[in-house]
Amino acid sequence: MISQKYKDMLGQKSVIREMSAAGHKMGEEIGFDNVFDYSLGNPSVPAPKKVEDVIKKLLEETEPLSLHGYSEGHGILQVREKIAAYLAKTYDIPYTYEDIFMASGAAGALAHAFRAVVCPGEEIITFAPFFPEYRPYIETTGAVLKIVPANTETFQINFEAFEQMITEKTAAVLINTPNNPSGIVYSTETIRKLAEVLAKAQEAYGHDIYIISDEPYREIVFSGVDAPCVSKFYDNTIMCYSYSKSLSLPGERIGYVAVNPACKDAALIVHMCTQISRGIGHNCPASLLQLTVAELLGENGGKVAVFANDPQAVSDVDRIQGFVDRCKEKYPAIECMDVQYYNNDLNRCSTQVSDTITANADLAGLFCVNNQSALAAGNVLVSYQKESLKFVGFDSDQDEIALMKSGVIDALMVQEPYQMGYLGVEKMLQHLKGESVPKDNIDPGCKIFTMDNIDELEQ
Repeated sequence: MISQKYKDMLGQKSVIREMSAAGHKMGEEIGFDNVFDYSLGNPSVPAPKKVEDVIKKLLEETEPLSLHGYSEGHGILQVREKIAAYLAKTYDIPYTYEDIFMASGAAGALAHAFRAVVCPGEEIITFAPFFPEYRPYIETTGAVLKIVPANTETFQINFEAFEQMITEKTAAVLINTPNNPSGIVYSTETIRKLAEVLAKAQEAYGHDIYIISDEPYREIVFSGVDAPCVSKFYDNTIMCYSYSKSLSLPGERIGYVAVNPACKDAALIVHMCTQISRGIGHNCPASLLQLTVAELLGENGGKVAVFANDPQAVSDVDRIQGFVDRCKEKYPAIECMDVQYYNNDLNRCSTQVSDTITANADLAGLFCVNNQSALAAGNVLVSYQKESLKFVGFDSDQDEIALMKSGVIDALMVQEPYQMGYLGVEKMLQHLKGESVPKDNIDPGCKIFTMDNIDELEQ
């Protein structure tokens, strides 16, 4: 006898999949260039070339049995270590490998999170509008999905309706920010209030209530948008992540569960996920893809964007060339992008920085060759809250020093102007005395300043 449950679901097929099939049929009839398909979340940009390069390297250099064999139930250890280090560094939360479980995309991560903290008959609350597949994801676990109506003015959380829906059976709240389909990003104010409401509910009902945070669009935010990390505001948060959007890899099905280490049962939940896998036939994602994303999270990889004022300025050209040459020598995994010039238009520089961050998921850092571009880029980074990007500037002034103290600028490269003037005058006097003066560039050298030696810079 076939399952009546899944037979009944055939009458409630995925609208997204049906729209995609209809769009494909239309494309065959009138040409795919004439069809705008907003159904499946397939990215409109290809995966970064670095993804292809890493996969090729792994296939050529990694021992085949380990590359194509099963990983252990939690995922490959070195992959979990790198993801934990990345999250700890990016969000200042002390994740370790013990908090990470590798999954087949965000959907696989959610499947584990639901089963880990929600029992059949208990309730999960989410907010309209929402990704429609949440319904079968949740209801097939035996849990009950409750939907808070949308605040159609702001599309932030409708707290009045939400608080009325919380009951003793509430086990988890499912949020998705940036949101599919509205595109809204929950503000710091919204997340902080959500945390306060749930903390009171936990106390009132005497049991834990989890936030399950679905975050496949985490990096896709525009300049100036307040995009807080949910886990920083609420201990009982389980992050579910996918590389489908950030690396344009939806078909590879690779992601992870990250349990906030401050969560009450953090030590248990990741281990429980391995047992959940046994029950749903998950049994670890592809080893090749795990190793690929780990390589892309490497400390010395990714792209570095370079910003300068004038392509004709000798000082700009020399600084750029020195930086690029040194990167190639010391950090061959870094790709220095083509220089972007702003030609004395600081608004243009800000736009260039913002567009570069948005368009490059694997962007690792910024290099600005003077104080003007550094200040413009710094103001953009403040609004983006991109703590993971390394930012190196050239020159120094009080505003740049302030950005370094606030953690936006990581390092400043500074030439000694007095030494440059001294050497120049010395050579001029030699010439006036009739002495032979070599026709070479005056190089006073350059010093790197970070928070470790910033006191020297301020003297």
